[in-house]
Amino acid sequence: MKSSAKPQPATSLPRAPKEDAGKRSTTYLVMMAIRLVCFALVLFVTPYSWYTWVFAAMAIFLPYLAVVIANVSADMTAPTALGPERMIEAPAPSAAPSPAAAQAPQVIRIDESPQERAGES
Repeated sequence: MKSSAKPQPATSLPRAPKEDAGKRSTTYLVMMAIRLVCFALVLFVTPYSWYTWVFAAMAIFLPYLAVVIANVSADMTAPTALGPERMIEAPAPSAAPSPAAAQAPQVIRIDESPQERAGES
């Protein structure tokens, strides 16, 4: 019977610092490119109207939002540590043993001959 749960990973280490910094830098640079476009739209789109104020507000507030979003999104995607227990299904119970088999003790007997012991010393 297959389990619908994902297999447990061998490790739950967080992302490497170099990879994490690269992802945050990419997020920040994309948002700064959007800010640059908004700033250009403020200057070059005429006639000026309500949307000019929207572009100006975005050009002003995007640096703050870019820093916050880049840092928060990096924390949200970090994996959480998993417990070391395995997700193994319990085996199905086998048929009840017969009363005779349950009463018969299992004995393991080891016999050593005295000749073997004399040769060791």
